Amino acid sequence: MRVGAMRAGPAFGGLDARSVELGAVGRQLWRKKWWVLAPTFVVVAIAAVAVNMVTPRFKSEARALIEGRENVFLRPEAEKRNDRAILDQEAITSRVQLVLSRDVARQVIRQLKLGELSEFDPLLRGTSPVAHMLQVVGLAKDPLRMTPEERVLNSYYDRLNVYAVDKSRVIAVEFQSYDPDLAARAANAVVDDFVALQLAAQQEETRSAGRWLAGEIEVLRQKVADAEAKVEEFRSKSNLFVGTNNTTLSAQQLGELNSQLAAARSQKADAEAKAKFIRDTLKSGKSLESADFLNSELIRRLSEQLATVRGQLAEQSSTLLDNHPRIKELRAQVADLDRQLRTEAERLARALENDARIAGARVEALSENLSQVKQQAATTNEQDIQLRAYEREAKAQRDLLESYLARYREVTSRDSLGAVPSDVRVISRAIVSNTPFFPKKVPIVLIAGLAMLLIASGFIVTGQLMATMPVRAAVPAELHDPYFDRDEPHLDHIADAAPVAPEAMVPDPYAEDIAALAHEIAASPEAGRRIVVVGAQRDIGTTLTALALARELARDTRVVLVDLAFAHPNLAAVAIDPSAPGIADLVRGGASFGAVITRDRDSRAHIVPAGRGGPDNAAILASERIGVALDALGRTYDHVIVDAGTTSEPLPDPLLRGSPRAVLVVAGVPREAALAARDRLHVAGFADIAMVGAAPPAAAIAAPEQAAAA
Repeated sequence: MRVGAMRAGPAFGGLDARSVELGAVGRQLWRKKWWVLAPTFVVVAIAAVAVNMVTPRFKSEARALIEGRENVFLRPEAEKRNDRAILDQEAITSRVQLVLSRDVARQVIRQLKLGELSEFDPLLRGTSPVAHMLQVVGLAKDPLRMTPEERVLNSYYDRLNVYAVDKSRVIAVEFQSYDPDLAARAANAVVDDFVALQLAAQQEETRSAGRWLAGEIEVLRQKVADAEAKVEEFRSKSNLFVGTNNTTLSAQQLGELNSQLAAARSQKADAEAKAKFIRDTLKSGKSLESADFLNSELIRRLSEQLATVRGQLAEQSSTLLDNHPRIKELRAQVADLDRQLRTEAERLARALENDARIAGARVEALSENLSQVKQQAATTNEQDIQLRAYEREAKAQRDLLESYLARYREVTSRDSLGAVPSDVRVISRAIVSNTPFFPKKVPIVLIAGLAMLLIASGFIVTGQLMATMPVRAAVPAELHDPYFDRDEPHLDHIADAAPVAPEAMVPDPYAEDIAALAHEIAASPEAGRRIVVVGAQRDIGTTLTALALARELARDTRVVLVDLAFAHPNLAAVAIDPSAPGIADLVRGGASFGAVITRDRDSRAHIVPAGRGGPDNAAILASERIGVALDALGRTYDHVIVDAGTTSEPLPDPLLRGSPRAVLVVAGVPREAALAARDRLHVAGFADIAMVGAAPPAAAIAAPEQAAAA
């Protein structure tokens, strides 16, 4: 027997043998809605009572800002020149841990006297039986084995929550308590003690720095004194005394000699140049009008007289002849004055030459002295280098001492004036809250109700799923199928149909056994994809034959049984959901394809009921949607078996197309009527027609597992 492979169907899609009818699950939930709603209401009521019995907790929050609030006028000089470092995330996290420190906790506990409250010390309110049992099994700590401080600290930290606000330098402090006023006071006390602890730490740091600077200053003073004494001692030994402008005497003397030598050389060159100029002027006979001549009083008077006489000579020459005594007298005076000027110029030249010689002698003397000083400076150069090293050391020690003294003065002034600024500022103080933080009554009640609703619905859905699983228990062969034992009026006349006389029955060669027919259909998959089961007459077991054939094929293949006998639909009675819509509803558009497919109660076969009938049954059978639905089922299932009623009813055209095989039920039908029915099927287009004689007994159409057990 061929085993059909599972394959995906079209858009409608067929259902697996173990698939679940969602509509049936929904209807089962609706039928048992009070099984869901009743426990839900009970749980909601219990949750409402419970949250109202729980002692509410109140929460208050305070916030502090971490920043550098130091005044620029109070900052050290080094920090004024450099920007202060920006606090990173690790620094903020460290401040959070400082808020959670035990020092702050002890201070808050001592300040608010939390150890005297039963909320923070469990022993003050006694131990409940539940808590005692938890302590016995080791699930809770025994408060008797803890010190009072440990008990209060545990309760304190259970109610305290400190965190850094994202993307900021703000620290939030939350505190919970049964007393709203205590929650606000505790949150404010935590931030106040944190600020005080920070300020005390900074003040202590300032005092510690002052003490350290005082000790270092004393050491540096001694070092500076020793370094300066060493400088003076070495200077006196090496004769490297300091003159003006903080220079040594040898260097100062060397500079002065260089200046004097340069001045003497300049003076000598100037005198020689002037003397040479005067003599060159006298030799050339040019006028003696140099600035050096004019500086001489005698030459200036002679020049003035010479100019006066020359003026008179020019005046007299205009009226007197050259041989006139007055003209000769004036010329004699001009010649005498000119001679006196030259004589005076020669004397001046000799004086300048003497000055040049004197300057030369001075240059020689200064050069000798300079050479001696240079030799002396060369011998003291190494000592001078060592002296400068001593002076640098003394200066470095002096600068360091002055720096420490400046810092010490700043530290002592801050400590004395209380000017140490805190880098923590409270920006939001906690206020008393009248709204409980815990429990959240409405959310808790809603969550409890929703959870119970889901749990109850889950139990019902699980039960429905387990109830719709195929029955696989073996039953004795003599037991009838449970469905056929039911009191169904529309099937009683089929089971109790009166037999016909043997001579009027269809002969045995035209009858086939259901099992043999199923084997033959499975062996020819293409020809057996769609099988139409038709009865020669009414009330001869057509529906039972179709159901028996479907159950037989469903042992190893995927089978769907479609009820198109709209005049007398019977297949809905064997479905797991008898009220499910059928193919008529699908054609009318009142149901989806997946909603009309249900399952046989006692086998793996799927069933498509006829649905709700009406006056439009004939139009529905003639609708093209019937053919589309059958084609879709044919692509999804291995076999599509159609219960088409009787041959007296017209077969719809969509059913005839693509249906080469038919099963004609002729139980109790005369031979002539059976053959006439077969001929009508041949004319309708069925090439392969199998004739089934008697309707199968109940045992023959039992569930496959039951039949196997039989």
